[in-house]
Amino acid sequence: MKDKKKKSSKLDLFFDITSRKSNIRTEIFAGLTTFLAMAYILIVNPNNILWGGTTDPRFASVFIATALGAFIGTLLMALLAKMPLAQAPGMGLNATVGTMIGGALGFGFSYGNAMAVVFISGIIFLFLSFIPCGKNEHGKYISLREKIFDGMPKAVRTSISVGIGLFIAFIGLQNAHIIVDNQFTLLQLVSFNNPELWAKGGEACMAIVAIFGLLIIAILTHYNIKGSVIIGVLAATILSIPLGVADISVLTGSVPGISWKFWNNISSFFSNKGVFLSLFHGGFHFPKGSVMTVVMLVISFSMIDMFDTMGTVVGCCSNAKLLDKNGKPIRYSQMMYADSIATIIGSLLGTSTVTTFVESGTGVSAGGKTGLTALTVSCLFLLSIFLLPLFAFIPSAAAASALIYVGVLMMSNVTEVDFKNVKNSVPAFLTIITMVLSYSITNGIGVGIMSFVIIDLVIYGIDRILYSQKKKKEQPRLEISWITFVVFVLFLIYFLVPTVI
Repeated sequence: MKDKKKKSSKLDLFFDITSRKSNIRTEIFAGLTTFLAMAYILIVNPNNILWGGTTDPRFASVFIATALGAFIGTLLMALLAKMPLAQAPGMGLNATVGTMIGGALGFGFSYGNAMAVVFISGIIFLFLSFIPCGKNEHGKYISLREKIFDGMPKAVRTSISVGIGLFIAFIGLQNAHIIVDNQFTLLQLVSFNNPELWAKGGEACMAIVAIFGLLIIAILTHYNIKGSVIIGVLAATILSIPLGVADISVLTGSVPGISWKFWNNISSFFSNKGVFLSLFHGGFHFPKGSVMTVVMLVISFSMIDMFDTMGTVVGCCSNAKLLDKNGKPIRYSQMMYADSIATIIGSLLGTSTVTTFVESGTGVSAGGKTGLTALTVSCLFLLSIFLLPLFAFIPSAAAASALIYVGVLMMSNVTEVDFKNVKNSVPAFLTIITMVLSYSITNGIGVGIMSFVIIDLVIYGIDRILYSQKKKKEQPRLEISWITFVVFVLFLIYFLVPTVI
């Protein structure tokens, strides 16, 4: 009994569990919640990278690479950064890797070529995280990546968490088919009055599963019941069985590419036909005439990962109250190191850019505040290699209930956005709305920064003229830092220069 107490106290001391007003049980529950919300990446990532999906002989290898990339990346977040955030191969970038390999960019890129681009962008992330660029208020050197965060306009910074909250909720609403496509208005509410959609496994059934899970979470949270999010997800999973939303055949191993025979998958991963260390198999020998395309791909990968991670970290840490007095996430540099190193290791394993997942917000909403949450997630990703059918059984509609609830929680940060000053309100609004409608955190931040710079420059120029004519008493002040201007130029390149040149 004494040894057990001693071990618990060491764990508490390492992760600062008590000092962050949490406990081991809550952290483990939070980790399980995060994992359930993002476990879909285990199947989606291989499908996005490989055009043949489960019929591609490399599917099992990419699945292993995905699980290992998430395991190592989240383990770094747990032990190095000691924060409750999880990492895995990012959505969007994995699809870009798929277009490279599939030949959609006009060049015959090999799997190794794609991993080389990921590797190079990872090296750039790492350099940005280590290159010193000035000192903070305590006299300590800060990295260029941290300097970029400090130079972000406050109007954009305060709106990031709100935008991400809505973005997460939007993902959940789509995953549950509550919001569906419409050829005229782009989006619409699912037609609950359409009998065809109530067939087993239909869109209406999926929507009901997510709504049921969300209501369970809300009611349990009202009564301060611990683990309300995970209980809601599991309750939704149970309901999904009779509604035909959950596929029982997944558990029996009848679905192609999802097998209990993990030893076959692992053997394939390390074989010559697998993807392990594929970037060293001619990965740096790019097709003739593709140099500028590769350069633009590296810039795009770098920009997306840097600002996606920045946005996710700010959003989740704001919700968990893990910010310093200046509104910056604590242990920010360590989180950037974890992100950078994870991307490099991911490319060696054979998967696309490993980045911090917005679904981490589900664990934070369940009470996760320390690296023990991330450690739990990383262990579950490692376990998933051996128990793929079990984890794949939980339908995305059930996990969506947690995502929608996170959006509810993160909306509370909207009170920190300054809507009284138009120089702040327009960039803040554009940051929020663009994240959701363009399906990209990076796009939202980019549009927000660009609008802030343009508005501030024009107002400053007009005010200078008015001041010189003595029509304005107060001398105008430009609110744009040099960092903001550099980022503005980078986003101009990101938005305007073609990826394929």
